[in-house]
Amino acid sequence: MPPNPLLDSALAAADRGCHVFPVTPGAKKPPAVKDWENRATLDPDRIRRCWSAGPYNIGIACGPSGLVVVDLDLPKGPDDRPPARWALPGITSGHDVFAALCEEHGQPYPDGTFTVATSGGSTHLYFTAPPGARLRNTSGDRGNGLGWKVDTRAGGGYVVAPGSLITARPYTVVRDTAPTPLPPWLLALLTPALASPTTPAPAVTGRGVRNRPAYADAALRNEATNVAHAPEGTRNWTLTRAARALGRFVANGQLQRADVEQALKAGAEQAGLPPRDARATITSALDWSVAHNPAHPS
Repeated sequence: MPPNPLLDSALAAADRGCHVFPVTPGAKKPPAVKDWENRATLDPDRIRRCWSAGPYNIGIACGPSGLVVVDLDLPKGPDDRPPARWALPGITSGHDVFAALCEEHGQPYPDGTFTVATSGGSTHLYFTAPPGARLRNTSGDRGNGLGWKVDTRAGGGYVVAPGSLITARPYTVVRDTAPTPLPPWLLALLTPALASPTTPAPAVTGRGVRNRPAYADAALRNEATNVAHAPEGTRNWTLTRAARALGRFVANGQLQRADVEQALKAGAEQAGLPPRDARATITSALDWSVAHNPAHPS
């Protein structure tokens, strides 16, 4: 039988516990089968039959595999630039944004987990999902995203496995080790997306509402909502992260500190944090962020 590297790669992924399915040859989408999440398999016989029939790329269904994959992307071109939230020295890619998030949370960069380099130069960090977690996908700075060029794939999402080829360039394993558990601080950031849409968000008011940029106003509302919806056990981390994120806008003069404090206090109160503890956390996190983000023009 002639060599079949894609079959070997699909079997290797299944051996790591990844549920695989065929993806269009030479592409990363669309899947080559319908209902791919339910049809993804660990069965070596099914895998052999499928990849003996054609040179399919390999998709990994993250939900059935119990995975959360963080995708650190590169800009698509010279006009693909970070928004104001991330328009800082040294921020040129999703890797830089993710490293900044780690620093904001006082956490090491999680480089000890299973890691893949994509054909286009992006990086996939594989983590195991907590038991019972129902995490979904996030995308960049939109809605519940972690930040510019940082996507996540979990239930309902898939990633292309190492060994797959895009324009003849392979996805390759950078660190061949078992995926580590999703860090608690990342779980806290991703969990607010599950909050009930019927829960009212805290009101955002303040002197600067009329004059502040629309994206800064949206960031303030989103972070206050995330704090208000944070589950027990993640509330203080969520508040710290929100205050540090909004501190960048305070340093830039795009948000007034009093408005940020008011919105976050309202969110913390709705989440059930003691007012005294919330005030101390907000003050400390804002002080840290302002000190680490020197003012620059908006």
